[in-house]
Amino acid sequence: MRMDVRINPALREEYYRRGWWTERNLLDCWDEAVRLYGEREYVSDDKGCRMTYRETDEQAARLAAWLRAQGVGPGDTVALMLPNWAEYCAAYVACLKAGVTIHLLYRGTAPDELADLLTRSEAAALFCPTFFYKTDYEALLDPLRRQVKTLRCIALFDALRAPKTAYPAYSQIQREFAPLQTPAPHADADGVAVLMNTSGTTSRPKIVMLTHNNILFSERMFNCELGVMQEDVMFMPSPLHHATGFHHGLIAPMLAGARVVLQQRFECAQALEMIRRERCTYSMGSTPFIYDMLGALEKENGRLPSLRFYLCGGAHVPQSIVERGKALDIPVCEVYGSTESVPHVFVRPDEASVLDGASSGRPIEGVEVRVVDEAGRDVPPGVQGEELSRGPNVFVGYLKNPEATRTAIGEDGFYASGDLCVADGKGNIKITGRKKEILVRGGENLSLHRIEDALEGCGAVADCAVSGWPDERLGERICAYIVPRSGAEGLTLSELQADLRARGVPKYLWPERIELREKIPRTPTGKVQRYLLR
Repeated sequence: MRMDVRINPALREEYYRRGWWTERNLLDCWDEAVRLYGEREYVSDDKGCRMTYRETDEQAARLAAWLRAQGVGPGDTVALMLPNWAEYCAAYVACLKAGVTIHLLYRGTAPDELADLLTRSEAAALFCPTFFYKTDYEALLDPLRRQVKTLRCIALFDALRAPKTAYPAYSQIQREFAPLQTPAPHADADGVAVLMNTSGTTSRPKIVMLTHNNILFSERMFNCELGVMQEDVMFMPSPLHHATGFHHGLIAPMLAGARVVLQQRFECAQALEMIRRERCTYSMGSTPFIYDMLGALEKENGRLPSLRFYLCGGAHVPQSIVERGKALDIPVCEVYGSTESVPHVFVRPDEASVLDGASSGRPIEGVEVRVVDEAGRDVPPGVQGEELSRGPNVFVGYLKNPEATRTAIGEDGFYASGDLCVADGKGNIKITGRKKEILVRGGENLSLHRIEDALEGCGAVADCAVSGWPDERLGERICAYIVPRSGAEGLTLSELQADLRARGVPKYLWPERIELREKIPRTPTGKVQRYLLR
């Protein structure tokens, strides 16, 4: 599949000159890690699976051999829709060995949207579980294959349940295939390595293209500035289809020869037990994770002596959480970024107590940040504006969407985030809000328009608008303002949710609070005045 990437030639030359980009790709770095740290443990999970770098490499080589036998190779895309299992590492490394582009997918993606995403990325293969958390994935596969014409093969990861269909299982592939001995031709470091979907800021998620160099630069710099070494242990409860989970949870530890401990689904008591048992030294996730852990530690008067810091991203970090972490000797460091501009601003652990929640941090080396007004002019410190970023981490375009790419990335290489912030004149910024019509619930960006579209299909709804409802744990929850139709003036939240359930609307789009109104405030042109709702 052809992928039209957008890289400013002058910036590309500068990044290579400075050594921020190199000719080495992700597979080169993986192979080096196996040579240097082969017998060290790379990954473990909460279902009891542990793998060293060498064991991961061997399982990946068998899976890569299976891909090749199916005719999947360079120029193809392989989609990963897997839980936080250790086998995820073998899956992504297999893709590197096979020379394919990796498309990371959210496990809860609705079937129609899943088919659309796979069609757009022209996926040739799909890795998914047989079953996970109340979902029978095998039941989705036959309809999916009829919709996605490019999908040639599917491998079922059978850690929790043996397959009920004829699709090959991961365990079967490991028994029947010898490790691939001849890797694919060397992949261009400026070629697209990974596809990630935006988190629903539009009704149709965009597909973000990231090169080997984008990812490697970001994680090298993070490791450098955080002092991550091979003795470190990352605790990762965030889903691995996110930049947080994939980049910081899997790639960054690999580059340092460190190890990662995966949790399938965040559960507070188990998380604390795993951190203590595995002596995890750092972690990263959204605000709800650390909110729950701090609450449990306070209740039990406990500590996490091995944990050096917690990186908190995806949503606003309340000052109270920073202060509570400080009291328990856990520096809580806000991190800011996006799928398009991989987290590039953060509070350093040794500065957390000084900044005390008043800042989102400063950029990593090599990344420039500007704060601009509506006309694109820089604003002075203390004045709110839109955050722009430029650097070797910034994505190279949206797949098959050149118009959106041109809108997002200027000719000068700056990416317009759509997020509002204020600079302090000392290199730090504080994220203050959004220009985009989204809310952020537990680190997930949710499209207000997408929720409103779902609500407008409800028979009891005459008009509606959605806004974020502040919540200390999740950052925001979904609040729907409803103008009910005649005869439905007593509409309740449970009735609304029942209607959404009956129409197959994904649960993460359901409102958690409703406010009944006589009318929705709008501008003369019909735009919802959300500031009045808030």
